[in-house]
Amino acid sequence: MADKANKVAENIPGPYYCDYECIACNLCVDNAPKNFKMNDDDSNAFVYKQPENDEEKEACEEALENCPVDAIGNDG
Repeated sequence: MADKANKVAENIPGPYYCDYECIACNLCVDNAPKNFKMNDDDSNAFVYKQPENDEEKEACEEALENCPVDAIGNDG
């Protein structure tokens, strides 16, 4: 489970976030490219836009469920 006390600095405020356990596998970026990006040095993913509709929420939930290191959180 992601640690909200260990959030990647680039996350925008909102329920979804990535923490520093991220291994930069790009799974979340592939699953939800409208919401996740890699940071400038490709060391971590982060949420650059919170989901705004059901399609984006489903993509974010799929990324959360499939993250191999549980680095994605949803506090919503």
